[in-house]
Amino acid sequence: MLDFRPSTPSDLPRVMDIWRAAVDATHDFLAPSDRAAIEAEVLEFFPQVSLLLAVDSSDAPLGFMFLHDGHLEALFVSPDHHGKGIGKALICNVLGAHPNLTVDVNEQNPKALGFYEHLGFERVGRSALDGQGRAYALIHLRRGADS
Repeated sequence: MLDFRPSTPSDLPRVMDIWRAAVDATHDFLAPSDRAAIEAEVLEFFPQVSLLLAVDSSDAPLGFMFLHDGHLEALFVSPDHHGKGIGKALICNVLGAHPNLTVDVNEQNPKALGFYEHLGFERVGRSALDGQGRAYALIHLRRGADS
């Protein structure tokens, strides 16, 4: 059984475990120095925001997302649970409130790009740099209200 709830400060260690494992499994294109810098940013940022967690029947987080103004800033699922519908469930959980949800995906992460396109997101642009000015191109996606 999968349920959803907001994160609490006590969830941070598990959230960071999920983030690290998911990044290691899907972001092999990151230079080690960039990976370390991004982790430091995430460690500073996550305690300041409320994440939406997908939890199992024992309330253990399996994945999480962070939305800001209708933009999906983060979606990470434990690699042990990839392909089990958790990411899709998180997205579907917020589509009622955000039917035109947007997300940016690293161009070097074709599996993530395919995941979002499978869920009805369409490419609406591209940036050569990521949000922090690093040389990791982003594909900008938007899910239409008709999807």
